[in-house]
Amino acid sequence: MSRLRVCALYPELLNIYADRGNLLVLQRRCLWRGIDFSLQSASLGEPLPAHCNLYYIGGGQDRDQLLCARDLAQGKGRALREAVAEGAAVLAVCGGYQLLGRGYRLADGRELEGVGLFAAFTVQEGPRLIGNIAIETVGALAGRRLAGFENHGGRTRLDPGQQPLGRVIRGHGNDGASGYEGAVTNNAFGTYLHGPLLPKNHWFADELIARALGIDRGELPPLEDRLEAEAHRAALRAAGVA
Repeated sequence: MSRLRVCALYPELLNIYADRGNLLVLQRRCLWRGIDFSLQSASLGEPLPAHCNLYYIGGGQDRDQLLCARDLAQGKGRALREAVAEGAAVLAVCGGYQLLGRGYRLADGRELEGVGLFAAFTVQEGPRLIGNIAIETVGALAGRRLAGFENHGGRTRLDPGQQPLGRVIRGHGNDGASGYEGAVTNNAFGTYLHGPLLPKNHWFADELIARALGIDRGELPPLEDRLEAEAHRAALRAAGVA
């Protein structure tokens, strides 16, 4: 039997905007398909479990992100890069996305060392970028749409050659200027989309499951997704996209 082994990083610190719902969606969509699901956590001072095939990291307050940045620099970040290089999937949302870039400069000038999974740097500046957002995915996922809600004070700028997750249709995206949102490295995805993201975009939950299991999304048994599809359409409408 296939098994999705998920690790949530710092769930007691990085869990704002109800993003724990992302984990619940992954669990339920595995359960409905008869896919075994296990969930564990890795908190401050704890090693990163090496046998997981999907890692999740959410967002938190600045103080909590500072603690997590220091902890990641002590070994977890390197272990996470190695896991991704070996095929593991990652979903990093908001603050977690910022922590997995090259670094993050706070408003007071202090800089947090990033994991370096994404070739991107975040600067805390200007007014917060808030509101409903819709994007069109690019790269291997080109042509699909994701919708959610963004609320971030950081501006994330991608290095040349770093693939974004998508192009902004409505909303601000990474920095409110480039027209890009998120970043993708192998099977690792970083994004500012809350909502939570996966309940509003069930197809993307399946993409993460499939990549973590090493199969194509089309190989997953279909589900009766009438309600999930309506939730996706409602999220797009909230962002002003028909």
